[in-house]
Amino acid sequence: MTSSHYLRIPPNAPPKHDPNDPPPGKVICAAREDTRIALTCPRFPSDDCYFHTIGSVLVSDFDFELPPELIAQQPPAERGGSRMLTLNRESGAWQDSWFDRLPELLREGDVLVLNDSRVIPARLFGVRLGKIGKLEVLLTEQVSDWEWRALARPARRMAVGQELAFAAPDGRELLQATVAADVEFGERLLRFTPVDDFFARLETLGHVPLPPYIHRQDQPLDRERYQTVFARPRGSIAAPTAGLHFTSEILQRIRARGVLIRFLTLHVGLGTFQPVRVPEVSGIRLHSERYSLPAETAREVDQALLEDRRVVAAGTTTVRVLEHCANIGRLEPHSGTTSIFLSPGSRFRVVGALLTNFHLPQSTLLMLVSAFAGRDHTLAAYRHAVQAGYRFFSYGDCMFIA
Repeated sequence: MTSSHYLRIPPNAPPKHDPNDPPPGKVICAAREDTRIALTCPRFPSDDCYFHTIGSVLVSDFDFELPPELIAQQPPAERGGSRMLTLNRESGAWQDSWFDRLPELLREGDVLVLNDSRVIPARLFGVRLGKIGKLEVLLTEQVSDWEWRALARPARRMAVGQELAFAAPDGRELLQATVAADVEFGERLLRFTPVDDFFARLETLGHVPLPPYIHRQDQPLDRERYQTVFARPRGSIAAPTAGLHFTSEILQRIRARGVLIRFLTLHVGLGTFQPVRVPEVSGIRLHSERYSLPAETAREVDQALLEDRRVVAAGTTTVRVLEHCANIGRLEPHSGTTSIFLSPGSRFRVVGALLTNFHLPQSTLLMLVSAFAGRDHTLAAYRHAVQAGYRFFSYGDCMFIA
């Protein structure tokens, strides 16, 4: 291997079949040529290539009926004990299974890529100094040593210059901050007073940032279960939920089958779960999120593509990093930010199979899954999952799509 990274697909070869391909005669392709070549080469197609214009697509096209009792409020009794629905992205055929059977669905030579970002206790409760009333803050992204973007409630009372204080249950004031600026997406920029052990204090003060569809306060158990067993670099405000199913024992069984397991990092922020507020899919713009692609992962993914072996992504965050790196021509070690949005019409240049949880109606994550498996196949599988009583969302069951 040289220092350059390649997708070895002959220049005149047609792209792989995609279940989202419109019927012949209805495809408008912006690609300059039907080729996928060296990712570091300037001729590698841009985002517009491998994207079909298939007319106006409505957000409401990704709706489905979900009884509220199917939204998982607690993790399964044992990690790894979830149900799993397998879906053939070509035929749309599905089969009921269990997550602990995932190793048998993987092939020798597959590269399984996991997001190892660690969830931080990003939910804080405090007071405005000199004012009456409490406030709630959700830290969304660290932008410098002492500055964080954050959502606040009540937001209207968080004027620039307002000083904030956050105390432990015993009354000890552990952190102070000042509202430094208003920023986009309704966030505030908070500048914290420097302390020696910021993250240790955050661990004492903070609460697990459970999503709003979990209708309870966080519990001590969530410190363990809303975190993957392989979590390392801290920075996420929501768990990469497909990774929550893995146990050390299941990972060992996967390795024993000759599957390579590699990691990347995407710190989950607003871009992953922000609500959709536009009627058409074409109007969706995502918040950017920080990622890192390590050298070992880039090398193994590149080698798998070179040898026509399968790259299996655990979770939509992993998909977004890999496909973003392909889009910008950098399947090589680096860090950056991505706001990539994958929806029907998008082409997948790296990922050949996907493990993912069940997602919210009309969400960008459901659109990504629909882009990978086809909207009709995906929604049919979701309808079956509802009828069969699968558990949905972060603490719920999962799908394996190949």
